[in-house]
Amino acid sequence: MIDEAKMTSYNNNNKISIVISGWPAVGKTTIAAELAREFGFKIYNGGDILKLLAGDKGYLISGKDWWDTQQAKIFMEERKRNLCFDKQVDQKLLEIVRLGKAVITSYTLPWLVQDPIKFWLKGSQDNRAKRMANRDNLSLLKAKKIIKARDQENKKIYRKLYGFNFGEDLNVFDFSLNTDLISLDSLIEISKSIIKHLIA
Repeated sequence: MIDEAKMTSYNNNNKISIVISGWPAVGKTTIAAELAREFGFKIYNGGDILKLLAGDKGYLISGKDWWDTQQAKIFMEERKRNLCFDKQVDQKLLEIVRLGKAVITSYTLPWLVQDPIKFWLKGSQDNRAKRMANRDNLSLLKAKKIIKARDQENKKIYRKLYGFNFGEDLNVFDFSLNTDLISLDSLIEISKSIIKHLIA
């Protein structure tokens, strides 16, 4: 439920930003890209900033599917031991969201900032695995294993880092959309309509 202070901010077009969160491979980037295009906002991805931090630490970060490389796996092990990487990403995203006119996909930002319009995307592991398999040209079995592992890792990291239960503590969100029930194309149109009504 959006409170009056938020509505006043949106109606005045006062540094509006949109944050989209949800489980891996649920369609966050797809929806974010369309919202950014529709409203002339810039798009930011927490994972991209984390990847740049890996580059700053000396990891080779070239290639489209970097997160599936051996370099990424080594970096992720370092990330588990040193959660300062995640905090640096979140600090950068907090700076971006306060500037406004941004669409940000982030696992953690909705719990860390109040003002943006916040969407949660829900989706079953099976459907997300199908999306990942098609997107990344993987077998469905491999995609299911990756999805399960990433879900568990996200829960563990963010509980340790910030104390919230990822995927369970959803009161911080303004809107929740179920990607199992409606196609991404339809959800994009629904999301656009929501934003238009809020900033009209």
